[in-house]
Amino acid sequence: MIEIQLLDRELDPKYCTECVYTPEAGGIAVFVGTVRNQTADKRVLRLEFEAYEKMALSEMRKIAERAAEQWPVKRIVIHHRTGVLYAGDIAVIIAVSTPHRKAAFEACAFAIDTLKETVPIWKKEIFEDGEVWVAAHP
Repeated sequence: MIEIQLLDRELDPKYCTECVYTPEAGGIAVFVGTVRNQTADKRVLRLEFEAYEKMALSEMRKIAERAAEQWPVKRIVIHHRTGVLYAGDIAVIIAVSTPHRKAAFEACAFAIDTLKETVPIWKKEIFEDGEVWVAAHP
């Protein structure tokens, strides 16, 4: 089972975790990426995420499918936010279930690392003294 969503509303870690639960899986790994309030040298007021929706969803599905080819994935969920987010808001959730924990961790790490590199989602960081467009997950 693969579930991919690009949403303009709050993401739900409990829902994502429940989606990947199956008695066939002995390991569930969940990555929750949140908005921090500080970069190395500036206070972040908010982030604004934009995506090329059709391509982003397609690329996210490809990531899930590749993970399922490389590890014995039972279920995988990838949800990403768009719109305006503030410190503490959840920007991305990836949940993966596999028969054993190591594969769950590896598949989850692969999914977030690949998402950062390939999915057309952009973020603008808004600071007290300006703003800058950066990769979705530097």
